[in-house]
Parts: sequence; structure tokens; C-alpha cells
Amino acid sequence: MKKMTYAEAIREGMRIKMQQDKKVYILGEDVGAFGGCFGVTSGLFEEFGEDRVRDTPISEGVIIGCAVGSAATGLRPIAELMFVDFLTVGMDQLVNQAAKMRYMFGGKINMPMVVRLPAGAGVQAAAQHSQSLEAWLTHIPGLKVVYPSTPQDALGLMLTSIEDDNPVMYMEHKALYAMEGEIEEVKPIPLGVADVKREGKDITIVATGKMVHETLAASEMLIKEGIDVEVVDPRTLFPLDKKTIFESVKKTHKVVIVTEEHKRGGYGGEISAIISEEIFDELDAPVVRIGALDTPIPFSPVLEDYVIPNYIDIVKAVKSLV
Repeated sequence: MKKMTYAEAIREGMRIKMQQDKKVYILGEDVGAFGGCFGVTSGLFEEFGEDRVRDTPISEGVIIGCAVGSAATGLRPIAELMFVDFLTVGMDQLVNQAAKMRYMFGGKINMPMVVRLPAGAGVQAAAQHSQSLEAWLTHIPGLKVVYPSTPQDALGLMLTSIEDDNPVMYMEHKALYAMEGEIEEVKPIPLGVADVKREGKDITIVATGKMVHETLAASEMLIKEGIDVEVVDPRTLFPLDKKTIFESVKKTHKVVIVTEEHKRGGYGGEISAIISEEIFDELDAPVVRIGALDTPIPFSPVLEDYVIPNYIDIVKAVKSLV
């Protein structure tokens, strides 16, 4: 057992697979000698060389397009975008090519590509660099979407994502990069398997990304008032582990869903709909959703904090149900 930061765990997952398989390579803006916008690829250029850690032009369309082409012809690319916001420039290549090609060719080609997507707010990066766009990606058949919240999950899910023969969108919350955590074991974590971060009996909170930590903070406040919260982290948004979520809801009969994305049209609404449609009779109260306010993310730290959900919002939502 040893400690790693969230960023180090992502890097370690990539390093392990690059050591094991020469077909695995990294591409993106400044991923080489500079080490990536957030330093996640630091040291990999020196270890593996410019053929396998490749700087690209400032064009997300080129980055995604190159990943699609190289994956279709036998390589296993890991494409880094500086911010998930910039994925808009490469959406045609991703949505109309990467997500569709394996299906349209009847499975005769694989599409083993990982797209790393730094996301989320809280670092004063303003409206064009702070979005949470995971709902867009979960809407597209052919894409898998993972969102680790801890270093252990980041490492295990990266190992699995690189091994997968389908396009995997790997969401990373920027505010978590420096967070340290214990690495108990170095092994792949299967996609579609949630993790119960805290067991409880009174109410279920399903949370993703950084909101897992806000939820855990809220749960520590609530237990002092006699409210025992169970925290479920899906880890994989698609495929989604409905079984673990349902088991928790059947135990507590109340549920709050917490995501950083804008509440309107967010993936939290999809989770809510699944619960309401499939286990409605287990609910003792309506599902409550928490998300960001319906506005672009402000640059001002005070305004940004106001727009993004936090543990106080979670405490209030839980008290409204219990």
C-alpha cells in the first residue's frame, strides 16, 4: 500500500499499459516534454520517447481524428484534451466516427481509444474551461464513460479503459489532481461496477466526481444529527451499475443524486428516471437532484462557489427528505 495523488494514479495507469503493450501511445497538446497542461503526463516523454508520447497541433479535431484512425488500424491511443470544453471541436470525429465505426463494420474492426477529459469547476478557469459535459457523452451509443473520484479508482479504471476495445471517455476532475489517497492494489477495476464509499441506513446519495467528496463531508455533518447516509459512487456512468444503486435505495427508501453538471439535462436526471421507472415502489419520497445553477461558470471565486453545489446544499437536501 502506498499513497498517490489522483494525477499520479492516472499517470501510473498509463505507464503500466505502455510498458506492457507497445501499441499504447499518448497524443495531445503539450503532452510531451512539457508534461501536459496539468502535468499528468510528466516524465512519460523521457521514458517512452517522442514516437509514443506525441505532441499535436492545437486542434481537437485532429487529436480525436488521429486517435480514431490509429485505433481502427491496430494501435491503442490515449488522447488528452486540455479541457473537456474543447471536445466540442472534435465532436464530429467522436460522435459520428469513433462511436459508430465498430457497429457499422459489424464488429470487424475494434476502436480501442481512450480520451482523457479534464472537467469541472472550482479552479477559477471561467466559462470556457470549467464545464461538466458528461451527459453529452452518455447520450451517445458506442461510447463508454468513466469518472473516477479517488486515486485508487483513477488507476484501476485507467488500466481497464486502455484494455477496452471500444472508445472510453475518461473524465477527470481538475480539482482532484492534487488529492492524495491510498493505493491498496494495482489491478483493473471493471467498468460498470459502482463503489459504496460510505455505508448508511437512512438515505442514499448517488454522487459523481468531486461531488463524492462533498457528499462525504456532508455525511459527516449529518451523522452528528443522527442521519446515517449511504454514499454510492457509480465510477462508470456508462455502463451504469444499476444493481448497486437499487440495492442501496431498497435499503434506505430515499435518494439524493449529486452531480456538478448543470441540473437541466444532466445525467443525474437519467439516474433519477431509472430509479423512478424501475423501483418506484421502493421510494418513500421523491428523488431529489442537486446540480450546478443554470448559468455559465463564472470566473469570480465567490460567484463560482455560489453556482457549484457543495456540502451545505447536500445537507439541506437530505434534511428536506429525512
